[in-house]
Amino acid sequence: MQTGYNFRLGNKIFSGGTHVMAIVNVTPDSFFEGSRASLNDVARRALRAYEDGAEVVDVGGQSTRPGAKAVSCEEELARVLPAVKAIRRESNMPISVDTFYPSVAEECLKAGADMINDVSCLSFEKMPKIIKKYGASICVMSDAREAKGELLEFKRRSLELAVNKLLMAGVKKERILLDGGIGFNRSKEEDFLLMERYGELMAKFDLPFLLGASRKSMFGGDVKDRLAPTLKSTAYAHELGVLFVRVHDVKENVEVLRCK
Repeated sequence: MQTGYNFRLGNKIFSGGTHVMAIVNVTPDSFFEGSRASLNDVARRALRAYEDGAEVVDVGGQSTRPGAKAVSCEEELARVLPAVKAIRRESNMPISVDTFYPSVAEECLKAGADMINDVSCLSFEKMPKIIKKYGASICVMSDAREAKGELLEFKRRSLELAVNKLLMAGVKKERILLDGGIGFNRSKEEDFLLMERYGELMAKFDLPFLLGASRKSMFGGDVKDRLAPTLKSTAYAHELGVLFVRVHDVKENVEVLRCK
């Protein structure tokens, strides 16, 4: 089990255990309808997630599912910035913003967000400087959908490169969280391979990890019927010492963790 770090997010320090990050999407095409929220409803949804046991809310302004249509930084900002402001007016809970655009990240951090969740593994070179400038936290994810070669080695190299970029920009190690990228691989078989070997990937870094498998297509069937395997993945994440699970169903996943 991975231990021995202090991850700083907002005014909180996470030094162990497995914690829940709630998904709240202000986009009309997120793959799970239950995660979608309107601007009028987003603060209430975030507060309900917090009351249900989530310790962070992750706000997304575009879908990154396979085949999703890309959204411009201007459109994404128009969606997420009002959402961040609305949540911050109502709560001091840590807010993460799911974006890989540096301009979106900067405006949201100005508005009170605490972390950027970059699923592109720092594809835009300005992102580390933005994180450093605002003293923010960052989660970087490895996307292997276009990867060449062996999966785990690609994951290790891409995350290692991202960590080095952050450290060279002056981002403190205690502000860095990693995500192996379940659902962002070349096949469902690779998704399950990564899940099985997640602990092996984690062992290559002296940094905390997030696992995001909630209701993903690797589990098959209709998205509405994927809660049970999601809960199993959360229990597995706890066994590995994963610091955060990013989920749609807060109450149910929190209950799994409370039983551990």
